[in-house]
Formats: sequence, structure tokens, C-alpha cells
Amino acid sequence: MYEYAIAWEWLAFAARWFHVVTAIAWIGSSFYFIALDLGLVKRPHLPPGAYGEEWQVHGGGFYHIQKYLVAPAQMPEHLTWFKYESYFTWISGFLMLCIVYYGGADLFLIDRHVLDISPPVAIAISLASLAFGWLVYDLLCKSPLGRNTWGLMALLYVVLVFMAWGYTQLFTGRAAFVHLGAFTATIMSANVFMIIIPNQKIVVADLIAGRTPDPKYGQIAKQRSLHNNYLTLPVIFFMLSNHYPLAFGTAFNWVIAALVFLMGVTIRHWFNTTHARKGRPTWTWIVTLILFILIMWLSTVPKQLTSETDAAAVAPAFQQFAGDPHFPAVKQLVSTRCSMCHAAEPAYEGIVRPPKGVVLENDAEIAAHAREIYIQAGRSHAMPPGNVTDITPDERRLLVAWFESAVEGKKQ
Repeated sequence: MYEYAIAWEWLAFAARWFHVVTAIAWIGSSFYFIALDLGLVKRPHLPPGAYGEEWQVHGGGFYHIQKYLVAPAQMPEHLTWFKYESYFTWISGFLMLCIVYYGGADLFLIDRHVLDISPPVAIAISLASLAFGWLVYDLLCKSPLGRNTWGLMALLYVVLVFMAWGYTQLFTGRAAFVHLGAFTATIMSANVFMIIIPNQKIVVADLIAGRTPDPKYGQIAKQRSLHNNYLTLPVIFFMLSNHYPLAFGTAFNWVIAALVFLMGVTIRHWFNTTHARKGRPTWTWIVTLILFILIMWLSTVPKQLTSETDAAAVAPAFQQFAGDPHFPAVKQLVSTRCSMCHAAEPAYEGIVRPPKGVVLENDAEIAAHAREIYIQAGRSHAMPPGNVTDITPDERRLLVAWFESAVEGKKQ
């Protein structure tokens, strides 16, 4: 049974690798086409129906690209669709959500000092929130307000800030940020699956049937694409944030999230303006820097302002590890070899917050992180980094014996 922990870790690694690869493909193509669209030039010699063209050079060759605002006069012989990058990015991301946060709900999803709920309830809330996000967003886009692109984006920002606050009232700080990223990414991917691609298929069907396509389908798709453009960078931030507890490990994490969305707008505005050949608005970088400095300050305000609490009671899901006969020796080992970094106030020089937010100062914290200790310091030598605390082979064997004994004891 304890080998299950190793297999589960590799499954999480594979899912993360898959997610990163597909995300690179999706974000890369998205950034490319936004830059291409904004850089199109209207010239007199363009064929009927063509909106603009662009000449590019890459890989030793030249590319001549023309865009038709609605559609060309007839269907080309070969048409390349860009959709699977989006679909598989969402699928792989949801797979990671299931593996890490649903599979480890007691540790990574639920904070009983925030909301004392069972794993099934927490997972149900998580799933419902993702569906809720798309339904509300889609209704807003299709409402009369949807005709005002920038007004709609302002209202969407309010919804995102509300969800940022809401998630921090439901889950751990780490899970709140990941869910905010998943919430936003679900909207983006659903835009592709539910709106952009179906609209393009309608246009293609009209061309095949010899009908003149309705330009409204392209206009709707472009609006959704614009939303995706401005949401991309915040999603990346939230997906990376689980490695940096300074971002999520504060009572002001929802304010940090709100500011991250604004940084996504300022950064993308610079690129969009530059690609459109409308100048280089350097003020966007000044604003971005100010926002980032504010985020840094919010992450390091005095601890007494954040209403942080310590978990003392061992959760039922982890009692087998605290009750194992090896635990007293393991607790002594962890306090000797790990606590200088994995403490609420680390003593190791240069570390101001516990790595990944993992604190190992009491029975509950050590038991809750048993699987991570087993993998990181028992079965592998990843921790401590460079073996700076000189943990011995016998001590690593103790960690392995503790975890495997506890797992075997539960099975019996």
C-alpha cells in the first residue's frame, strides 16, 4: 500500500508535465495570433474581403499571411483549426486538480480553521464553483451589457475579485489561488469550446453551402478572444503560486489576487499596443511595478495582522501517523533536521517563510505531511536541500519505516 504514495507522486508529475506542455502550446498560439491580428496592415492590393496582411520571417523562410474579417469567398482546400491546445490544457489541469487537491483534500484543499467541512463537500463546492463561473460569465456576455466590451470586462473583474475573496473563505490559501486559476481557465477554455469554435464552424458551413456568412459570429468570437487575452497572465500566476506561500499564505491573499488581475491587464496592454504599432506605453510597466511592490508588502505585513492560527489537533485522516510507534522518534528527528526551515518563523538564514508554506512544529503538522516527508526525505534525498542538516542514512530509514508502518497498520 505504501508504494501507492510513490505511484501517486509520479502520476501527479506526469499530469503536471502534460499540463505544462499543453499550456505552452495553447498560450503560445494565443499570444502569436493576438500579436498577428494586431499587427495586420491594410494595403490597396488585398483581395476582396481581406482585412489585412502581415509579412513575417522565421526559421530561414518568409511567411505572407492575410486575414479575412468574415471569411474568404470560398473554402480553402486545407484549413488548420486551433482548438485542441485549449481542450487538453483544461483537461490536464482538471486532472491535476483531481490528483492533488481532491485526492489530498484533507491536506491541500480543506483548512478546518477556515471552514470545517468533509472532503466530499469540499470537492462538490469546488466543482460547482467552476460550473458557476462559466454560467455567470456566459450570461453576462449574452446580456445587453455584453455589447459594451470594456464595461463587461470591468464587471468581470468584480466577479473575479469576489471569487478570490470567496475561495479564501472556503479552502486553504494555496487551494484558493489554484481554484481561482482553474475558475478563470474554465471560462477561457469554455470560450473556445462553447463559443469561438462553434461560431467558426457556422461560418465554414455557410461557405460550403454557398451562403454569405453573418459577421456577428466573428465579432462574438473576437470579444471572447479578447477576454482570454487579458486573463492569460493571471492564470499563469495562480498556477505557479502554489510553489510560493508568500503569495497565498496571508489573510490578504484575496487582495493580492485582485492586484494580479490588474497586472495582467497592464502587461497585456503594453504588448497589445506595441503589436498594433501604436507606440510603447511605458507607463504600464511603472504601474505594474507599483502593483507588484504592493503585493510584496501585503505578503509580509506583521503576523498579528493576518489572524493566523496554529493547528494543534491531529485530523482524523492523519491519526494513524501520529499514533504509530515510530512517531516519537520521527518527531524528534523532524524537530532536529527540518524545523529550522519548516517553522512559522524559520531560523535558517535567508529564509523568511517556510518553504511551500509547510510548517512542521507540532504533531498535527508532522502527521499531516507524512507522505511528503516520506517521499522528500525518506525515499529520496530531496530534503533537506544539499543535506545541509546532515540527516543520516539511518534517519532516512526511520522516516521510511514510520510511514510504511503507519500505512500497514491502517490496512490491518
